[in-house]
Amino acid sequence: MDTRPLGTTGWNVTEIGLGTWNVGSDWGEVSEAEGKAAIRAALEAGIDFLDTADVYGDGRSERLIAEVLAESEADPVVATKAGRRLDPHTTAGYSRENLERFVDRSRENLQTETLDLLQLHCPPTDAYYRPSVFEALEGLVDDGKIAHYGVSVERAEEGLKAIEYPGVETVQIIANPFRQRPTELFFEEAARRDIGVIVRVPLASGLLTGALDAETTFPEDDHRNYNRDGDAFDVGETFAGVPFEVGLEAVDALERAVPDEWSLAQFTLRWILDHDAVSTVIPGSTNPEHVAANVEASSLRSLTDQERAAVRDVYDEYVREHVHHRW
Repeated sequence: MDTRPLGTTGWNVTEIGLGTWNVGSDWGEVSEAEGKAAIRAALEAGIDFLDTADVYGDGRSERLIAEVLAESEADPVVATKAGRRLDPHTTAGYSRENLERFVDRSRENLQTETLDLLQLHCPPTDAYYRPSVFEALEGLVDDGKIAHYGVSVERAEEGLKAIEYPGVETVQIIANPFRQRPTELFFEEAARRDIGVIVRVPLASGLLTGALDAETTFPEDDHRNYNRDGDAFDVGETFAGVPFEVGLEAVDALERAVPDEWSLAQFTLRWILDHDAVSTVIPGSTNPEHVAANVEASSLRSLTDQERAAVRDVYDEYVREHVHHRW
């Protein structure tokens, strides 16, 4: 699998990584055995970038990664996140004391002295205008508790503000054929400033796999059930903010552009990777076969002009009005 530089961290990471939100929580019942099998499958497929967070299953995802790595010779970059443990989740909570407490807990969960990459976990917008927040992260670097830091953002504007701070080396953001706005000015500025771009929710919570339909139901503890209206967190994290029924119509239209030998998921991942600003894309799956199929997207050819135009047309016709002005 091809690798790309992760900003100025000095690491080259695989174009396809693994997101482990579903290993921890919020995607229905996933056993520890299933979660560890997915992580092992990723490592066996050559993936060397794993993304997690301290709130995924209250640390479960971090702990399972540590357990798998303890039995493996693999040495991937492990990125985690901090901040969403705050209750209430306010800018004032992003203090050095709180961030250090969260970092220490993640260090314990991941069984490491120094976290490879710590990302602020979608903080309130005001936090990006507080230099003290980023000074706190610098202090944690100086203390050897984190090696590098970045941010995970909801909106392109938050990413643009974050990269004004010289210590921010990575930005994690949602981008896919149903969330195209970040590929404009944000991607341009990230590339200009040599920022590592980590793309999350690439498959729009499963919409862009083509495996969902109008009859699909989701468990009570699956965010695709309880967060469709943003009742638990930003609605843009669920189906990329596209109303489910609209998303199904858009998928039907998009599938006409997918080459016969490709899956819709592979087509989607290739579309994302065709943006040079992207360092790695982190689809999540607990199915080892799906993990392997996602990795294959790295070796596929780039989309043709006609295929890219089809993606743009589907976005303009079905999706743009629902998401473009928001994220």
